[in-house]
Amino acid sequence: MHALSGLLSGRLICPLLAALFLSPAWAIDYQAGPEDYFPLLSRLRAGDHLLLRAGDYERGLPLHHLAGEPGRPIVIEGEIAPPARPDGANHPPRGLDPASDLIGARFLARAGANTISLLDVSHLVIRHLELDGRNQPVDAVKAEGHGRYAHHITLENLYIHDHAASQQNVGISSKCPAFGWVVRGNRIERVGTGMYFGDSDGGDPFVAGLIEGNRVGDTIGYNLQIKHQLSRPADLPEGDRAHDTVIRYNVFAKETAWPDRAARPNVLVGHAPLDGPGSRDRVLVYGNLFWQNPSEALFQGEGHLALYNNLFVNSQGHAIHIQPHNDVPRQVDIFHNTVLARGHGIRILRREGTAPAWPQRVLRNLVFAARPIAGGEAVDNLTGGVDGAARFLKKPYAELEQLDLAPRMTLAGEVWPDSLGLDAYPDSNQDFDRRARLAPVLGACISGLTSPCPRPTHGH
Repeated sequence: MHALSGLLSGRLICPLLAALFLSPAWAIDYQAGPEDYFPLLSRLRAGDHLLLRAGDYERGLPLHHLAGEPGRPIVIEGEIAPPARPDGANHPPRGLDPASDLIGARFLARAGANTISLLDVSHLVIRHLELDGRNQPVDAVKAEGHGRYAHHITLENLYIHDHAASQQNVGISSKCPAFGWVVRGNRIERVGTGMYFGDSDGGDPFVAGLIEGNRVGDTIGYNLQIKHQLSRPADLPEGDRAHDTVIRYNVFAKETAWPDRAARPNVLVGHAPLDGPGSRDRVLVYGNLFWQNPSEALFQGEGHLALYNNLFVNSQGHAIHIQPHNDVPRQVDIFHNTVLARGHGIRILRREGTAPAWPQRVLRNLVFAARPIAGGEAVDNLTGGVDGAARFLKKPYAELEQLDLAPRMTLAGEVWPDSLGLDAYPDSNQDFDRRARLAPVLGACISGLTSPCPRPTHGH
């Protein structure tokens, strides 16, 4: 008995306790509110989870020098608890609508500091928070420019609003090298710029991002801009591989844009590094709704691009401009889109006096515009004037809530998509609403539908 007790208290129990408390799998669940959350931020380690109770938070969320691990991120999220209505009933759930009253943790902007400040962080998840800018001249979420990196960051179901003191105030911004971000299910409105990734000099790349299921509207400048990249930092994760940045299932709306010096496209995409690591990186843009812009094009891009299964509607201006910006368009595929525009439908420009050095194809689109298609190799498109769109589409001139861009009849091309190599792109065998394409139909929406396209229940 005494021998066993000695073994437990000496050689056996100490290693067991050390393994229990020092194991890398050990993680802590915290709960906190506005009055006691702040000291916990610096304590967070890989696998830890911080649940923020409902209330108003006025000290921001500075997240500096925090490191999660693959499969064990640091998670910070707001409590999901519907407040009681005056009649005593609760608000019904609204799914993943980040503007829902189900979000209870609200961060109030304060002068001189970005509300969520990211500095040298990795494997971090932030979700279910409201970020109220109160029109202070700050950003809602920012990977700070004096940081060295911000890798594997997930921003999910945030409601970001009223950061519109100027065009320079941004909903979500990265100003340092950023790899592996997921920006999903957020609602961003009444801000200077919705999302801005990279820096104006091309020195801080945004690589391998996934931007999906967001609703961005009522911005002074861009809904989204991804800056060009001059080179790939040597210490970037997987820096020697080619990566895709994916922009899918979002709504980008600028119907309130003013035709002044702040006029910007809804979305602008810059080029990858011109040579060396990263020079084959692509940006894939699919399943998005681009809605209105009276002063600029809905989309502008250069570099290696693919745009497919999107809806573009601009009753006052242009739709797609592929053109030189900081460099030139490179390999470009634009296919299975439905485009309505009072100006240009799809325009591909190159620098004057030069020939395209890469294939630039415009395939299997429905384009109704004053100038439907200009530039590129056009194959199997159906084009016409914007005022003739109602002959082919069900409700092309309606407001967004009643819009239906499904074809009135099957509009098929002459060449099957797989013979054009389009099946190599992810989800290219689906339509805008993620229904399977069973025939070689043109445009973003398949025909013979009983529900409108876009569907009201679509995940956009």
